[in-house]
Order: sequence, then structure tokens, then C-alpha cells
Amino acid sequence: MKKRILIIGAGFAGMWSALAAARASSLAGSAGDALEVMVLAPEPRLHVRPRLYEHDLSGVAPSLDKLFKLVGVRFITGYVQRIRDVDQAVDYIDESGASATMAFDRLVLATGSKLHMPSVPGLREHAFNVDQLADAVKLEAHMLALASRPTTLARNTLIVVGGGFTGIETAAEMPARMRSILGAHAAVNVIVIEQADAIGPDLGAGPRPVIEQAFREMGVSMRLGTSVASIDAQGVVTSAGERIPSETVIWTAGVRANGLTDHIAADRDRFGRLHVTPEMRVQGSQTVYATGDVAMAATDDAGNVTMMSCQHAMNMGRSAGHNVAAELLGLPMLPYSQPKYVTCLDLGPWGAVYTEGWDREVKLVGAEAKALKQKINTEWIYPPSDDREEALAAADPARIVVA
Repeated sequence: MKKRILIIGAGFAGMWSALAAARASSLAGSAGDALEVMVLAPEPRLHVRPRLYEHDLSGVAPSLDKLFKLVGVRFITGYVQRIRDVDQAVDYIDESGASATMAFDRLVLATGSKLHMPSVPGLREHAFNVDQLADAVKLEAHMLALASRPTTLARNTLIVVGGGFTGIETAAEMPARMRSILGAHAAVNVIVIEQADAIGPDLGAGPRPVIEQAFREMGVSMRLGTSVASIDAQGVVTSAGERIPSETVIWTAGVRANGLTDHIAADRDRFGRLHVTPEMRVQGSQTVYATGDVAMAATDDAGNVTMMSCQHAMNMGRSAGHNVAAELLGLPMLPYSQPKYVTCLDLGPWGAVYTEGWDREVKLVGAEAKALKQKINTEWIYPPSDDREEALAAADPARIVVA
């Protein structure tokens, strides 16, 4: 009887886990026939989440159906409701809406993260976000509809709540995007509200002057050391008591690991991520691996840990997929290691800023960095080609995206 590897999730970590497990199976020759690699997710598509702040959403959800079939991965459409790790089974809703159960020999949890939505009055009712494709589509429809509304300060003001990576990229896109809708000479206001005392608090001091320069030149203003107390259809009230009129409020303030991590009896960090070994096995578990945004792993021996980003999710996925298959096939397991860390932050029409290292030393700015960012966003993070050998070669855990 075949041993089943069940991967939950078809995002960056889930897709690469599946391809790497298929690769390990192929390396084992006929012994690999004893493995069955399955992916369970709502649809066989990779949602390229890092691009959802962009105005052009075409091509951000490429199909994985043909790719999975080429490498021998079986895809199951469904929504997981419960993980029973002790029973080595998951309960899910299948594509017909019926309840079903799937047994596994090894489980790889790769369900990613979701936007953190605290109990701010009016947040769920009135704010937009770019967390998922449907959310980005909803925002775009709303922005296009602004052109048919009367010209007011609220209509012409867009607020981005959260000055982290996503908030900065979203805000930088918006002055030009608003003018493309409201008119080239429209008096638009784009405001970033960040509760920390500096923009990009997690990005450190390195790229901050570049971000601030880009914001100044594009006309993006900031409210720092401030949070949002409430949101309604016509604006926000800040923690300082200021009311800012706006018909478009975009929430980007933080993410948390998918709630399915709660079904695993193991330690988590403050973002809900499961602590994993270098092999991506959940610490204390014999049958469950975790990868991508639901896992916290050491990237090196210097105390750095993975970020919730596709840069880490892709390589974590390759490691998890290889190791879960290697364990069952008796092949050598390969500890995850990714000591080099970079950031490439899109700053809209102004350009971008590229940094290297955990201290984020600036290496490229402006048009040069923008060209690199576009290459990352349109090539490097996309699925491999629909060619079996090329796809399996790309799934090698020794292949580091950033070298």
C-alpha cells in the first residue's frame, strides 16, 4: 500500500513542497512508486500575493493543474476544517460541499497567513485590503467607481493603515493610480498611518531615507506614532482624536499564521507560527511538517529566523517537500538553511529600493532597483515551466532563490 504525503495549501510553500516531494520520489527510482503525493486546497492555482497591491491583476493566479499532473502530484479540491494529527487524518469539505476525511502518513501544513483584523470599530465593514485576490479585485472596483462620485476631500483621500512592507508598497502605488482614475491633475491625498514612530519599523534604518524621499516626491504623507481608533464610510478617527475624511481606507497592519496551526499540539510564536526543526518537522511531532508562513525556522546559525515572505516560503517549501519524502523513502534529509537575506521594496513610479543582509544595507535604488523588483515579481516567484524535468530540477532544495 502506498504511503501518502498530504500537503495542505497550494501557495508558494505548498506548491514547492509538492514539487520537491515529487522530485525526491523520482530520485528514488522504482522505490518512489511507494509514495503518493497529494495537495489539498481550494483551487489548483498559485495566488501571487506579493503583487496584489498592483492595479493590473491579470496573471496573478497562474494554474498549477498541468504542472501537478506532469510531476505526478494529485490535486484534491477542498477546504480543510480540522486536522486530527493523532489519528493521522484531516476532515474537509470537498468540491461538492460534502464532508470528507483524508488519511495521511505524513502531513505538510502549508496554509500560509492571513491579514490580522483586530477589533477596531468599522474595520470589517468599511476598510479594504490587498490580502487575497478577491480583496484586491474588490478594492479595484471601488477605486474605479470613485470617478463617478462628486469631488470631495473624502473621495480624493486614500488612507493606508500600516507602514510595513505591504503598506509602503501599496501607498507608493496609489498617487498615480488615483490620478489615472480621477484625472491627471486631481488633488489626491495619500496618507500612511503607522503606530510606530518611524516608517517601515521592521525594515530598519537602512532603506528608510529612500522610502521617505520617494514618499515626499510622490506626495505621500505620513501620520507616525498614531493608530486608528475607528473607521466609517467617510473616514477614520485616529488615536490622537484627529478625523481624516476618506472614502478609501486600506488596512495592511500585520498578518498571522493560518488558524489551522491551532489544531497541532505544539509551540507557536507570537504570529501563530509553529516551531519547526531544520528538516521542517513540527517540533515534538512524528508525522506533521510545517512550512512557509505557518512555520518559524532558523535561517542560519546567527539567530535569524524566517520572515513571512515568499523569499523564505519558496525555499522552506522545497526543504519540507524533500524531507518529508526522504524520511519515508530512506533518503538523506537536508536541513533548511538560507543565510542570505535581501529585500526589494517597490516604491511605485518612483522606483524601488534593494537591500542586502539583516541590517538591510542599501545596494540599489530608483530605476535599477525597480528593474530587479519587476523581474522578481514577474519571473522569479512564478511557478516553473510546464516541463517535467525543468520543474523537478527547480524543486531541488539546494537551489536557493537568493544566492
